[in-house]
Amino acid sequence: SRSLASLSIKDHSRTHRSVPLRERTRRTNTVANPLFVRSPFLVLVPQLVFVFVCLFFRQQKQTVWSVAMTARFWVALILALSTIVGGEAAAYEYQTKTIDIPIDHFTYTGETTFKLRYLINDTYATGTDGGPYGRPILFYAGNEGDIEVFARNTGFMWELAPKLKATLLFVEHRFYGHSLPFGNASYESPKNLGYLTSEQALADFALVLRTLNPPNGTTRARPVVAFGGSYGGMLAAWMRIKYPHLVAGAIAASAPIRQFEGVTPCGIFNQILTSVYQVAYNGECVPNIRRSWATLQNYSASVDGLRTLNEKFHFCANLTKATDVTETLFDYLTDVYGNLAMINYPYPSSFLAPVPAYPVREFCGRLEKNYTGPELLDRLQSALSIYANYDGKATCLNINSSYDGTGISDRGWDFQACTEMVMPMCADGIHDMFPPQPWNLQSYADRCFKRYGVHPRPQGALVNYGGDFLDSSITNIVFSNGLLDPWSGGGVLRTTNANVQIILIPEGAHHIDLRASNANDPASVTRARVEHVRNIQRWLAEYRKV
Repeated sequence: SRSLASLSIKDHSRTHRSVPLRERTRRTNTVANPLFVRSPFLVLVPQLVFVFVCLFFRQQKQTVWSVAMTARFWVALILALSTIVGGEAAAYEYQTKTIDIPIDHFTYTGETTFKLRYLINDTYATGTDGGPYGRPILFYAGNEGDIEVFARNTGFMWELAPKLKATLLFVEHRFYGHSLPFGNASYESPKNLGYLTSEQALADFALVLRTLNPPNGTTRARPVVAFGGSYGGMLAAWMRIKYPHLVAGAIAASAPIRQFEGVTPCGIFNQILTSVYQVAYNGECVPNIRRSWATLQNYSASVDGLRTLNEKFHFCANLTKATDVTETLFDYLTDVYGNLAMINYPYPSSFLAPVPAYPVREFCGRLEKNYTGPELLDRLQSALSIYANYDGKATCLNINSSYDGTGISDRGWDFQACTEMVMPMCADGIHDMFPPQPWNLQSYADRCFKRYGVHPRPQGALVNYGGDFLDSSITNIVFSNGLLDPWSGGGVLRTTNANVQIILIPEGAHHIDLRASNANDPASVTRARVEHVRNIQRWLAEYRKV
């Protein structure tokens, strides 16, 4: 799910986050579960990243960063999820259906409904008694995008379904994909968009589950396990918190439920991202990237400099003024660096374009020495080809392609980022590799009001769902985070609640544990999936006992 890419509310820019560690932090070091065993090849373990995160979390209370948020990287998450890895989507089959859903769940004055789309595969749910697991329903809480993208890229659920005799259910998030409450007019007014909230989406999911899986007299409904990655992971966790009678447990992968103002420092995303680049090759990558900003800006100050940049980078549209560099090109580079970190998988994958295994390592391998001036630009152009032209098919570099703010997913998340999903981000240029970029809530709010006529509620999600305050009444949630994922800083990495499990994946990028198994998966990724299976088995057994 990569949804944090370029921001349509401009000037915000380039940033990310972090989080605490310790107490009940669980490392994935369990013995293989016989229900889910594989023998992946071991790959390089970036232990320095894990050490960096641990040390940073110890100092978290002493660290204060000004914050700068951008929807840019959320949009990137959508794009990342639309990657199909190793033929992952090839054998996935499902029926596409719709259900009538109220536009507003929380008033009683209207009966207006819309068609909410869902995908279902019931072929594995065989038998009448359901076996030891009660023919469970594995439910994916759709996030900010077309639900088919998530169905095709959550291979772990597809691998699990036949083993549990489970039904697979993927429910689309309102205002995304084909689930548009007001059709083509859904995005035409703040009034219509006012129904685009996580609370309404969760109520949609609850109604779908209740309708498709009702109790039958004295017989309980079939057990439901919720899954989700990124924003979908947030929704999966919140489903268990808000509707525990409908969801027996939740696997919340790479879910940044702490990425809100006053909870997580705004600079963490960029700092973790920078650490991934720092250890990727030989330590020269980050200094080169830091120097590149000033070098590019210097070249942007003259006509000759702009001509040189156009010649070296082969842009599809020539840069003609300084802001083409300091805004458009800088935004593009920021997106690329964030995207590469999130899809830094141990196998080749396709994103906006094909990338090799461990693309950050490949990128930094082309910035292996201390470069300056024209040579630095040459090496940066070469490194960018890892992301922009790995297959050699591109004839020019299109720096306007990463985000244009016109797609439904782009606009939907942009609106949510202006209302309840205000996730501050910033950079200081010292603890990260980006130009200084402060966070200014008032400036951000002004842009949101100008664009949508709305006022952000930075504490809205914390008030509604509690953030990481997971008291003993909250049970059966797994929060998994790959420590190579910049979004892990906003995830739940510790808890004192024994009924909430924390799984840290030192070698994991963005919700890699929900993807289909791959022979090159690091051992910690495989162990995380084994742990997921054990937790799910336990939840189902407990459900059957009641």
